[in-house]
Amino acid sequence: MGAFILKRLLSAIPLLIGIATIIFFVLNLAPGDPTTFYFNPNVPPEIIEQLRRNLGLDQPLHIQYFKWLTSFFQGDFGYSLAQSRPVADVVWEALPNTLILTGTALVLVFAFGMIIGVLQAVRQYSIFDSTSSVVSLFFYSMPSFWLALMLVLIFSLKAHTWGWPIALPATGITSVDYEFMSAGEKIRDRISHLILPVGTLTLALAAGVARYMRGQMLEVIRQDYIRTARAKGLSERKVIMKHALRNSMLPVITLLGLYLPFLFSGTIFIEVIFAWPGMGRIIYEAIFQRDYPLVMATSFIFAVIVVLGNLIADVLYAVADPRIRYD
Repeated sequence: MGAFILKRLLSAIPLLIGIATIIFFVLNLAPGDPTTFYFNPNVPPEIIEQLRRNLGLDQPLHIQYFKWLTSFFQGDFGYSLAQSRPVADVVWEALPNTLILTGTALVLVFAFGMIIGVLQAVRQYSIFDSTSSVVSLFFYSMPSFWLALMLVLIFSLKAHTWGWPIALPATGITSVDYEFMSAGEKIRDRISHLILPVGTLTLALAAGVARYMRGQMLEVIRQDYIRTARAKGLSERKVIMKHALRNSMLPVITLLGLYLPFLFSGTIFIEVIFAWPGMGRIIYEAIFQRDYPLVMATSFIFAVIVVLGNLIADVLYAVADPRIRYD
């Protein structure tokens, strides 16, 4: 297993270089350049040209690329043009917030999705199965940005109007008076700010996991070894949890590697809507400000996380199915 993980990590290096190369050239082939952000009719053209020289934008594109790639893999992400500070400082400040959001959502997606899928399979054609299928398809087909706006409208804005005892905050990661709260109040405040953005990400993706889990469980519980386990007198709970569930995990583990890109791309819209100070919001603002160093750094970090997610999925294959070995 150790040799397999090392091999995958080494093979990821050219992949990440390729991703970094694509990001660089796609951004630089777009119309304009970072100096457009500073454009003003009152600024003389020679000042703009001097700024382009200071940023190295007057050099050929391939020279810019090799300089940027060399600095990038040395840990120098450059300088944010819009925020006037090192890109590394901006990224490391926002990355934990995104990981909290996506990590919480990922756990809830697979926890709720698997539980609902298993219950649907063991209660096939019941009212619960039919109702869960309709609700799952409803949330699965719903755009995440529209769902986010509806949750804000109902549980934040309308909750105040209708006089609900609890109205969830719709923006930010903490309240304004967070610094003056006790330890317990700070935890509750953090959780209350997480509910709407995490709920938006969880509802749609958990519905997909539930559909996959249901289909796989229905296939597994019809296998001969399941009938044999029941014939031995094992309880239905042990048959489902010990024998059927573990053998239904492989397709769901595959979703782990597939859902990571969806989660991180989804956080761009979610973080903008909920004013969540994470990587998604940073990359959104950087694109409009033509802050190329920041866009390239955040996009590359997203790619690294996705590659690591696929590696974790491969390792979990062997954990779920002992027949799989990476020797």
